[in-house]
Amino acid sequence: MAMGHERLFNLDEASSLFKIKYEKLSENVYNSANVLLGRVKKSYNFTGKQLQITIPQSFSGGVGSGTLPKANTAIYSEAIIKAKKMYATVEIDRETIKAALADEGAFVRATKEVVKKAVESFNRNLSRALFNDGTGKLGTTKASSAVEIDTDADGNNDATEVEITDFKEANWEERDLVDLVTSVAGSGAQGVEILEVKPDAKKIVLKGLHAATLANAQSVFMQGSEGADPEGLKGVLDATSGKKYEVDIKRRFQAVQENASLGAISTDLLNKVMLKIKKSCGKSPNLIVCSFTQYEKILNLLEDQKRYTVATRAGLKSKSGADISFSGVEFMSIDGPIGIFPERFIEDDRIYLLNDNHIHMYHRPDFGWFDDDGTVFLRKADSDAYEARYGGYLQCYINPNFHGVISNLSV
Repeated sequence: MAMGHERLFNLDEASSLFKIKYEKLSENVYNSANVLLGRVKKSYNFTGKQLQITIPQSFSGGVGSGTLPKANTAIYSEAIIKAKKMYATVEIDRETIKAALADEGAFVRATKEVVKKAVESFNRNLSRALFNDGTGKLGTTKASSAVEIDTDADGNNDATEVEITDFKEANWEERDLVDLVTSVAGSGAQGVEILEVKPDAKKIVLKGLHAATLANAQSVFMQGSEGADPEGLKGVLDATSGKKYEVDIKRRFQAVQENASLGAISTDLLNKVMLKIKKSCGKSPNLIVCSFTQYEKILNLLEDQKRYTVATRAGLKSKSGADISFSGVEFMSIDGPIGIFPERFIEDDRIYLLNDNHIHMYHRPDFGWFDDDGTVFLRKADSDAYEARYGGYLQCYINPNFHGVISNLSV
C-alpha cells in the first residue's frame, strides 16, 4: 500500500516541467548560435508536401518609342522548397528525473545542462549545414596517411588516425558519429566514433576502424546525413550551372562570385563585390560574414574600427520573446554601414557578402522538443533512461541573386 505522502513518479508532469522551463531557453540558444542564424527570417508554418515561391526574373510589358509597342509578359520561375529532417537527441537518467521531480527547482537544475547542450549541439550541426553545400559532407580522407594506433595501451590497435584533405576544424568534434562513404552512395563504414581531433595536423582519430578498410578519398558525413542536409550558402552561392530549388542557375538567379586568385582581401575588393551585387539586384548586402582568418586580416586592414550591433530579426524578437544582439566591425557600403562578423564554419579563404532579408528558414510546425505522444521523454530500450528529441523539419531558402562570395583568398 502506498504511503499517504509518497510522491509517485509522473512522466507527464515531468514533461510539462521540461517544456515550460526550457522552451524559451531553447529558443534563446537557437537564435544565438551564430550571427547569420540569429538574423535570417524564420517562420514556423511550413505545411504541405512542398512550398512554391514565385521569382520574377524580368520586367513585364512592352516598351518603345515612336510607335505603340507590343506587350509581352514577364518571366517567372517557381522555387520549390522541400523540408529536411534535422535532430538532436539526449539521454536523461530515469533516477535523476525521479529524484528531482518533487522539487521543481531540483528538476530544473538536474536537467538544465542536458537541455542546453542538446540545443547547442543541434545549432552547431545546423550552422555547419548553413555554411556547407547541402551534401552533408564533412571532408575527405587521405588513405595513404592512415595509421593504426593503440588508444588504450593494451597492445592491440583499436583506432585509425587519418588526414583530412579538405580539413575545416569546425566540422569535427570528439564523440561525433560519422559515416565513411566510397564512390558508391551509402557504402562504407557507418556510425564510426571520432575519438580525437588534431587541428594542426589536419587529422582525426576514428574508433574501431582499421587502416586497411579505408579506401582512398572517402567522403565523411555526419551520421545518416549523406545528401540530407538543408541547402547551405556554399552550395547555393558557388553554383554556376544546374539547378537550386528546381530553378536554373543563370542571370537573375546566381550569386556574384569573385575568385581572388590567392590575392589578399582589400577594401577595393569588398567594394567591387558590393557594387556588383547592387548592380545585379538593386540592393546592397547588409551583412558580411567571413572566416576567422579573413576577419583577422580585415581588422588589420581597417583603421577606423567601430563597433556595430546587430539585433535578432523581429526586435527584433525571437518567437519566444528573447532578444539577442551581436557586435562586430563596421564597413561602409554605398547604402550605409554594414557589420563584418567571423564565423568558424566558413573556409579560411572565403568571405560572404549577404542580404539577410533574402535568406529564410522555413520550419514545419512544432519545431523544438518532440512531445507528440504527450511526453518529451521516450523510454530507451534495454536501458534505465529516457531519450528526449529536439529539432524538426526545415529548409533554408537562399535567393542567390542578392548575395556575393569572395573565394580563394590568401590565407
